[in-house]
Amino acid sequence: MTRLLTPKDVARIVHHHGLASTLDQLAHAIAEDYARWAAFDKSARVAHHSAEGVIELMPITDSQLYSFKYVNGHPKNHQVGLPTVMAFGVLADVDTGTPTLLSELTLSTALRTAATSALAARHLARPDARVMALIGNGAQSEFQALAFHHLLGITEIRVFDIDPAATDKLARHLGTVPGLQLVRCASTAEAVRGADIVTTVTADKRNATIITPDMLEPGMHINGVGGDCPGKTELHAEVLARGRVVVEFEPQTRVEGDLQQMPADFPVTELHQVLSGAAAGRQSKDEITVFDSVGFALEDFSTLRWLNEQSQALGIGQPLSLIPALTDPRDLFGQLTPERCSTPEVAAAAPIPATRQAGKPVIV
Repeated sequence: MTRLLTPKDVARIVHHHGLASTLDQLAHAIAEDYARWAAFDKSARVAHHSAEGVIELMPITDSQLYSFKYVNGHPKNHQVGLPTVMAFGVLADVDTGTPTLLSELTLSTALRTAATSALAARHLARPDARVMALIGNGAQSEFQALAFHHLLGITEIRVFDIDPAATDKLARHLGTVPGLQLVRCASTAEAVRGADIVTTVTADKRNATIITPDMLEPGMHINGVGGDCPGKTELHAEVLARGRVVVEFEPQTRVEGDLQQMPADFPVTELHQVLSGAAAGRQSKDEITVFDSVGFALEDFSTLRWLNEQSQALGIGQPLSLIPALTDPRDLFGQLTPERCSTPEVAAAAPIPATRQAGKPVIV
């Protein structure tokens, strides 16, 4: 039987642990799996791009578990009452192919993205960082703000969005968080000035230059996590050139990230190398670091694995008859017999007649 987790189920898991502990546990689960980097069969996500957005599949597997995420990115969705990002994911047993978990990943993706940002910043930002600029105050913004507050000790967040209503929403949610001060700014430049960490989390599909070289300050860490795709950027190319750039999975980031602006031989470091100690994190107080994050399937694998463990331990989720229960595993056709139908109305229905035209059966 497959376990189904709805957004309400995931919210119950978060409320059980508390948001701070949930983010910390997710960051730990993600770090555990990045430490097993060589154990995974990895590939860049498969994407279908349209004029209004993108739909993607993100698969990954190790020797025991297989997962994939379906996710979209449609920046104009808010105009029709839909989230910009919607997602669900599957966790399956490699030995049998049985899908053991079907889970929402819209809420969970926001949680894992924030946890990954904080995980990277633990190694790339200055240890004494306390001020963060948050550019883009949409659906992901609260998660980023609270991850950096709870996991890195950020105490002041300077916020800006071209839509004041988005900042109003952020202030409603976070305005009373103990130990966290929100400072509303009139521009990106004002928000970035004096910040130790700069997080960009915008959604528009265009080659933007939200962070420009003149905004950089010694020792700054840039956390570029806005929705990514070919033709969509947030950072001026010179920002990358002046910083040390860390990515999740280079073949994917070369196509989708801010890195797409740079030549093919532009040097980058993958996050797993930093987390394992194979490559250095921050190397000096004044070094500028950039985490060009586009999201990678391993992070969703970790999230699904954690959700599966938590839902089983807490008894949360519903059994889902996604796969036929067969008395004889070779008799799939038997599922179509009237006596196997679930409702009396269907079971009592007469057989569907058929006629032939040109030697072929036709349902009528």
